[in-house]
Amino acid sequence: MKLTALAENVSKSKDSWIKSMEEEEIQARFVVCIRNDDCEDLEVRKVYQVLSDEAASKDGYIRVIDESGEDYLYPADYFVPIEIP
Repeated sequence: MKLTALAENVSKSKDSWIKSMEEEEIQARFVVCIRNDDCEDLEVRKVYQVLSDEAASKDGYIRVIDESGEDYLYPADYFVPIEIP
């Protein structure tokens, strides 16, 4: 069965979206919170996803998605990186 031009574009778009999601999953980084001084939106011993932020890392901060569901900067020494298979 031959796909129409529209169906082919949708199929190609879906494939590129899936590849993009797979790349994001591979690049996902996680940390465990080890302190939360004056940070109500962090729980000690909880795993958080890290978002890339080169400027913040140069200043000693890390961008994580916290308990509010939003991403914020926190001191990098509040966390320990972990590997999740």
